[in-house]
Amino acid sequence: MSARVSEEVVRWGLRFFLSAKAIKAASFPSQQLAHIWGPGRSQTCLLDRSPVGSVRFYSPGGVHSEDVEDKKHFSSPVGDSSLPAETQSDEAGSGQTQKTSPFLDRLQPCGSPSDVLDLTLQYPPSVRQVSNCLTHMWSTTKKMSDEQRRFELQLMFEHPAFDKFLQKAMKRVGHMRSEDLAYSLLGMVKLGIPQGSRVVQTFLRTCQENLNDFDEKGLSILASCLEQMEGSTNVGALKEGMRLVVETRLPRIKNVIALQTMMRLLGKDAPLDLKRKIEGKALSMRGQFSLPNSQYMISIMATMGFYSKPLLDVCSKTIRENLNGIPFNRLYTVLHSCRELHYRDLDLLTDISEYVASILDIWTKKQVVLFLSVFESLAFCPAALMEAFGKKVIANPDALTLKDLLCVLKVYSSLNYDLQHQRQQFLESLSRALESYLPKMSGFELLKAVYHLCLLGHFPSAPLEQLLQSSTLEKFNSTAPRFLPNQERMFQTVNLCLGLERPPLPGLVAVPPSLLGDPVPSSLPVNPWLSQGLQSVLADQADTTLQEMVVVENFYLIDGVITRPPPSQTSVTEASRCAGEERPPAESSQRIAVICTPHSGFCVGTSNPRGPLAVKIRHLKILGYDPVLVTEQELQSEEKRTDFFQGGIFPEHLSSDAQPKWSNGDLEDGRQEPHRVQWSQPVQ
Repeated sequence: MSARVSEEVVRWGLRFFLSAKAIKAASFPSQQLAHIWGPGRSQTCLLDRSPVGSVRFYSPGGVHSEDVEDKKHFSSPVGDSSLPAETQSDEAGSGQTQKTSPFLDRLQPCGSPSDVLDLTLQYPPSVRQVSNCLTHMWSTTKKMSDEQRRFELQLMFEHPAFDKFLQKAMKRVGHMRSEDLAYSLLGMVKLGIPQGSRVVQTFLRTCQENLNDFDEKGLSILASCLEQMEGSTNVGALKEGMRLVVETRLPRIKNVIALQTMMRLLGKDAPLDLKRKIEGKALSMRGQFSLPNSQYMISIMATMGFYSKPLLDVCSKTIRENLNGIPFNRLYTVLHSCRELHYRDLDLLTDISEYVASILDIWTKKQVVLFLSVFESLAFCPAALMEAFGKKVIANPDALTLKDLLCVLKVYSSLNYDLQHQRQQFLESLSRALESYLPKMSGFELLKAVYHLCLLGHFPSAPLEQLLQSSTLEKFNSTAPRFLPNQERMFQTVNLCLGLERPPLPGLVAVPPSLLGDPVPSSLPVNPWLSQGLQSVLADQADTTLQEMVVVENFYLIDGVITRPPPSQTSVTEASRCAGEERPPAESSQRIAVICTPHSGFCVGTSNPRGPLAVKIRHLKILGYDPVLVTEQELQSEEKRTDFFQGGIFPEHLSSDAQPKWSNGDLEDGRQEPHRVQWSQPVQ
């Protein structure tokens, strides 16, 4: 009983809401409906061509007598007594004649919208057949080329039966089933009938009035239609009404596809409590999720801007278990949606990357490059894929287009991936391919390519010399202000790489100071957690000083520099000797650079620093610093940060069984493990 009363309350509330919207729309005469059908100069006003009062479609102002007739027609109860004689005869036998109607038999062979309109002149369609006609007219254009589609739609708009057909559709709209209403509206939108026209707005208002009668299928079709419509008063009112209906019917939805369609319709503007209800409903239906359902659910959540880790984990598990045979576009959509949601499931990303690498020959070069690009945007290093693709690049670097080449340089430098014994061969292959494109590259493309090569520690002379030519540098003086910070950052990095790493290049090369921008300000706020942790650790240390927020080379910011006498023997120096690391001569003290780094500075799930952080570590080592990295999460707990600083800065004070786990990567170039403590937290 209570459920029935609740539904009646919602029904009356929805009716009042939609009526208020309609009254509000009618009170603004400036929101006039469109008059014109066709595109371009061939547009013709239906009022001029229709012999039976097309003013019903396009009346922009007051209410005409025909409008009053329409309102009486729409407001009357839906029943046989209110139907015209022709409609009564159509509907009376619709149950028996729908399948055997000669009209439907002749509709299927029609190959264009004009063919369908010709048929309506011979066989007047019934109420239900109006929807069949509009749907078939749209379906005939889907397989046409763009040029042919434009031509056929032009013929449709100019067809003498088009006006009569739409007038008949509008007269009978009040007697259509909800499913036919939705299909008819979708067909008109797909055919390009102006959304502000009288017929489209009439169908929208009829959908509002009968919204409570729509079943799941009808609501799904209507949601797909509204998604493609421009914003208007009636569209907005219908969307709001559908949200009320969805919330009321949510417990009774039993179809995953219908639920996902409703989720897509609700979009980002849905209130959080409704999103939570949908989350609970989806989780209760997780046993019904097929592989396509799981893939689509992730993209729908990205469309809604709704992050639900339990639901994402369910979908991720289903996808991982059924990776074989998933086509490229679906895998790419899943990864792209994960990026939008900031969802990084390490198992999912690893499984997808290994699957792509295992069948690398099946994918096209463009598809592999797109995979690499989306993995880079997720801060995930697909090691197996990058190694396999690196071998292909070495074998045939000329197969890369300029766009592919720039993308590959960005991915490998950003993820700081080292091909180890094939590294030099890989970089030389990329450099040769880059040199072939130098004559046709823009200045900014050249700057990006050189910047990424510098991050990788590779300095080919040809692109560097072309970039630093006066004729090329002059082009950067006219850069738009919004691109200027990024341009200055890249030039600063290139200049530091040339100055500190001193590659063997012919002649003296440097970036003009005018392109370097302003130096990093030194008066920046101190991280209170880091400052407190460092001071507590150094309180009982003699001959040890602390400097905070130190800027070196006018570019690199160090959160804290600890200067102390060189330790007599530490695990750090032992590791340095084993690795053959050379330290600057005549050092009278040890300088430890403590850098507070967000997790985004590392590849997800690893301790491998990404490109900008790796080159910063490389340069600080050249300047005589011992970099120690601490993440923001490490600083949030007082006990953790004290233990970390004692183990990372003064490891000689720890017992042998409490020594931190040292990284064994190449500390010289910062390409593997530049910081001392092994990190286990994933990038958030």
